Amino acid sequence: MRPLRLGTRRSRLAMAQSGQVAERVRERTGRPVELVEITTYGDVSREHLTQIGGTGVFVSALRDALLAGEIDLAVHSLKDLPTAQPDDLALAAVPEREDPRDALIARDDLTFERLAARGGVRVGTGSPRRMAQLNAWARSLGCEITTVPIRGNVDTRIGFVRDGELDAVVLATAGLRRVGRESEITEILPSDTVLPAPGQGALAIECAASDADLTALLAALEAGCSAPVAALADLRDEGQKATVMRLRGAVGTIDGSSLVQLSTTGSVAASVEEALSHARAMGRALADEMLAKGAAGLMGERAL
Repeated sequence: MRPLRLGTRRSRLAMAQSGQVAERVRERTGRPVELVEITTYGDVSREHLTQIGGTGVFVSALRDALLAGEIDLAVHSLKDLPTAQPDDLALAAVPEREDPRDALIARDDLTFERLAARGGVRVGTGSPRRMAQLNAWARSLGCEITTVPIRGNVDTRIGFVRDGELDAVVLATAGLRRVGRESEITEILPSDTVLPAPGQGALAIECAASDADLTALLAALEAGCSAPVAALADLRDEGQKATVMRLRGAVGTIDGSSLVQLSTTGSVAASVEEALSHARAMGRALADEMLAKGAAGLMGERAL
């Protein structure tokens, strides 16, 4: 039986994620799976994400390989996918999501509030979304921090703190867990203060297909990893089962001086089809409300 060819980026995190997906595919289908390493533009460029476009820079080469028949499926971080799905590719599966929250790795095992109180601290992140919310959080505490744009793999970013170049870095909790670096987290940042990127913590398995659906707040806002946009949907338990879904969104300027934060709730529909339709409607409604309050202007600030 011909092995399924699974395309993956070459980074340690991407290889770990793809290896986990490959094992699950083997278990479910009984077919062998081989990893095919592919270099993307985002891997070789040293420019900041805001300068190279952010959305799609880690995806295009994998998609080209799918369309050329060089691989059978590809694994992406869901938050890296452009919001517009090509007609000839389909999002085939989204495995169970990891923790979507951001994590702080700081010197002296400090929490964010204790770190910010020391003044003059430098916090590294490659995400304008994180910069906007971290700066706004510091301002709410009567403090100021300097957010520093950084690139590199997990080891490189943590090394900035270990070597004393930065006081802290912020990374995705899910990625740290997948590469076995969870023990270095000094604080998991509360989602009520720092909302994650739409889709953060989830993987996307893509393959060639005739059609695919577009969903959620991110699509309505046309955002990506180069825009300071955050969103999170969660289910709230009332009684024995979840009956209410809460959707939160945030858009802000990188310096944290302006931040639009809104939320909405709705009932959970009985069927999957109704639930998806309701979720899309909630996302679009929240997006429209955020845009009406000036989110579009804030999203335009992408230069670091």
